[in-house]
Amino acid sequence: MASILDEYEDSQNIRHSSQQHSRLSSANIGLTHSGFVNVRLEEEKPIFNKQRIDFTPPERINHLAVCNNQLCMSLGKDTLLRIDLAKPDQLNQTELGRKDDSKVYKLFLDPTGSHLLISLYTSECLYLNRNTQKVRSLSRWRGHLIESVGWNKLLGNETSTGPILVGTSQGIIFEAEISANEGSLFNTNPDQYFRQVHSLEEDGRPAPVCCLEIERSPENKYFIIATTRKRLFQFVGKVAEGSDQQGLSTIFSQNQDLLPSFQEFPANMGYSEITFYTAKLRNFPKAFAWMMGNGVLYGQLDYVRPDSLLSDVQVWEYTSDIDISQNKPISIVLTQFHFLLLLHDRIKAICTLNGQVVYEDVFPDKFGPLKRMIKDPIGGLVWIYTERAVFRYHIQRESRDVWQMYMSMNKFDLAKEYCRDRPECMDMVLAKEAEYCFQNRRYLESAKCYALTQNYFEEIALKFIEAKQEEALKEFLLKKLNNLKQSERTQITLLVTWLTELYLNRLGQLESDDNSLIFQETRDEFRQFLSSSKHRDCLFNNRGTIYDLLASHGNVDDMVYFSVVMQDYERVVSHYCQHDNFSAALDVLAKHCDEKLFYKFSPVLMQHIPKNVVNAWIQMGKRLDPKKLIPALMNYSQMGSAQQINETIRYMEFCVYELNVTEEAIHNYLLSLYAKYKPDSLLQYLRQAGTHPSEIHYDLKYALRLCAEHGFLQACVLVYRIMELHEEAVDLALQVDVDLAKSCADLPEDDEEMRKKLWLKIARHVVQEEKDVKKAMNCLSSCNLLKIEDILPFFPDFVTIDHFKEAICSSLEEYNKHIEELKQEMEEATESAKRIREDIQEMRNKYGVVDSQEKCAACDFPLLNRPFYLFLCGHMFHNDCLFQEVTPHLSAFKQNRLEELQKKLAATTQSTKSRHRPAQKEEGDTASLGKGIGVTSREQIISDIDDIVASECAYCGELMIKSIDKPFIDPQKFEQDKSSWL
Repeated sequence: MASILDEYEDSQNIRHSSQQHSRLSSANIGLTHSGFVNVRLEEEKPIFNKQRIDFTPPERINHLAVCNNQLCMSLGKDTLLRIDLAKPDQLNQTELGRKDDSKVYKLFLDPTGSHLLISLYTSECLYLNRNTQKVRSLSRWRGHLIESVGWNKLLGNETSTGPILVGTSQGIIFEAEISANEGSLFNTNPDQYFRQVHSLEEDGRPAPVCCLEIERSPENKYFIIATTRKRLFQFVGKVAEGSDQQGLSTIFSQNQDLLPSFQEFPANMGYSEITFYTAKLRNFPKAFAWMMGNGVLYGQLDYVRPDSLLSDVQVWEYTSDIDISQNKPISIVLTQFHFLLLLHDRIKAICTLNGQVVYEDVFPDKFGPLKRMIKDPIGGLVWIYTERAVFRYHIQRESRDVWQMYMSMNKFDLAKEYCRDRPECMDMVLAKEAEYCFQNRRYLESAKCYALTQNYFEEIALKFIEAKQEEALKEFLLKKLNNLKQSERTQITLLVTWLTELYLNRLGQLESDDNSLIFQETRDEFRQFLSSSKHRDCLFNNRGTIYDLLASHGNVDDMVYFSVVMQDYERVVSHYCQHDNFSAALDVLAKHCDEKLFYKFSPVLMQHIPKNVVNAWIQMGKRLDPKKLIPALMNYSQMGSAQQINETIRYMEFCVYELNVTEEAIHNYLLSLYAKYKPDSLLQYLRQAGTHPSEIHYDLKYALRLCAEHGFLQACVLVYRIMELHEEAVDLALQVDVDLAKSCADLPEDDEEMRKKLWLKIARHVVQEEKDVKKAMNCLSSCNLLKIEDILPFFPDFVTIDHFKEAICSSLEEYNKHIEELKQEMEEATESAKRIREDIQEMRNKYGVVDSQEKCAACDFPLLNRPFYLFLCGHMFHNDCLFQEVTPHLSAFKQNRLEELQKKLAATTQSTKSRHRPAQKEEGDTASLGKGIGVTSREQIISDIDDIVASECAYCGELMIKSIDKPFIDPQKFEQDKSSWL
């Protein structure tokens, strides 16, 4: 037998493809009113796609059940075929083993696909587990023709069904439980118990229980739905916690005294069927559809309602081609938005949203009449079978056209929910919703929807203008603006300008109507619009236009606010200054700390609020350049009030003493202010500024001229002293105070001649101008350079010697003392010379003993092998070793000098050797003379070399101390030495 899943035969009729083509061609192709192009490049697959399974049953199919990818099929008299759809090639065929003529009445498969109940026409029931091949009889069920089974979805598993409900053809509802285990020795039946819990009636007579369904809500409330031919019963109750294993009978006993809630319809077609739809990822169904004599009752399931589980109930009446006496429906299946009705030769799909038949599929007569339709609640596939064929329906993208139905029903939120990934459909829904709201005078909602569509902007704008709905127009423009991209600069500029005009018009109307509350709300909204960061670039680039609009409406407050938002503080400050609100202007400057604005507006502000302005300057500190503020200060310090002048001086002092400004202009200006308005501080400033020209930051000549103009002589003396014009300083100081002149006379410490000259000026002034001999004598004691004989010429002839007796005696004593000091110094010098001669003589006779085993301190070789040097410290070096140690540490000049001396020494040695050759006797005197001259020159050269190289020990002398910070290896030779070690 071939696989029933791998090989399919496409049984779609040509009629269906032509209908699909017709539906596509009737679509609106081209540019729609919304601006979207609705073109489908490929034909969409139908929602209900039928496929016939390539399977020819060996016997007629009696019944078929599918659940959880487990398919069970009853064939012929007692053959049962089971297929795991995940493994379609592995067929499992089981024989029921019945010897009588009993046929299968119905098959019932639980949600797990593990438990199969086989109802026989002989009022017997068999049980088969998925994991076994043995068919077992349910003895307790004998005598009842099973019509329906209500499975327990929560407690059922592969080995046990848990408590279930069983409906019979006599209207009796039993509670039972089946276990796949073999049981005990005395109880081998799979049915654990089988007890009646309720019975259903119609018109006073028992009625077959056509369907049973058990559901439990999240609140642990149980709902049981049972149907007969004309009635739908509901049983609601709670099972005590922990008593689930005791069964469901408590639900029926809770309402034993009350009639069960049911709905009844008059028509009776001999049976009914109810189906449910459960969404993915949910544990309980959300909708139902009940097929009965009068039509199909369908709606939602509401687990919150206390009285009834059913809500939003509607009845779909059968169409004219469905006759419950001749052509009555056989089965029903519910999907998300449709229910499928199975007739004897066709299937119909009816949309649950509008009740329209949206799909109809006629089956060929060659397969025989259709018997039943089943839906796998787990896999979602719909199965239909006849006696000789099996069909399967795939339901694809069922919700793709739902949005149109919701849109036609004016349920726009639901319509948008089902076309989120289809922008062209979403646009149509929004356009329809916008038009609907507009017609119902809900203009703001209409504007919001229009803004999201692709409809022509001009048409919508004119629509609101004609309706005189400025608020709606504003809302539309705002939404449209927020939806624009940053690259659409022209559109953004247009909308921003238009919205500004609308806001200003609205504010003007509200202000004239004296509606303060709405006015404030509108103003806040307008200011929020102006400060929007999203459109800041557009507002900044077009701020001139916005300013013009604000000015044309006379809206000064919002213009100031917009200026602040645009950081156009110059306009804000200018506005405050024009309206004499100088404090507010200064607040803006201080808050935003813009140096250029300070420089520009400080002159105006300084004229009116000088103290606050200076405080702001001081707070700015070094961020302001004081030199750029001088023009404003000078302007108002010359013509301003005392407060302005004092504040100017305060800021200048802050710059000099706190900021340590060294600009000459600042110091000169402060000098001029001190000279004009605060002379007491002038001398103090000059003293603090320093006494050396390099420390001075003001112009000395300007300061001298300024002090001279205002007659500040003492200040002039101080400036002269700094300029080192000592004669001028003393001359001017004598006009003020002799003591001041004396302090000036001592300044040239290194020039005794100048000091003496200055003191002579002071003495002359004291003698000739003040005629005070005593004070003149004090000058002699103040300056040790003056002698009595220096000042005697200044005295008049009539002065007696008595006035000078003391001074003359003091002078003579000083001369004698000086003579004694010179005599003592001569004696000390004579003694020192004598000691030096003795030391020289001693050094000439000094010698050292060198042992034959002594070694050179540098090369560690025997010392006596080559010429060597011996130092007083005890270090001994070969001649060449000492040269190598000392030469690198000599200066470039000494190195060149040493090299030059070595060349001369070599030349002298060569000439001496030539003279030692045998010569004529008569030439002996001449040779001796030349030899004497050569020896003298050679000794001088050696002495000069010794002075350079051997003046001190290379290891103990100053040379070693100076080389303490030098590296052991020359950095230039480091890499070379490093590589030699490797």
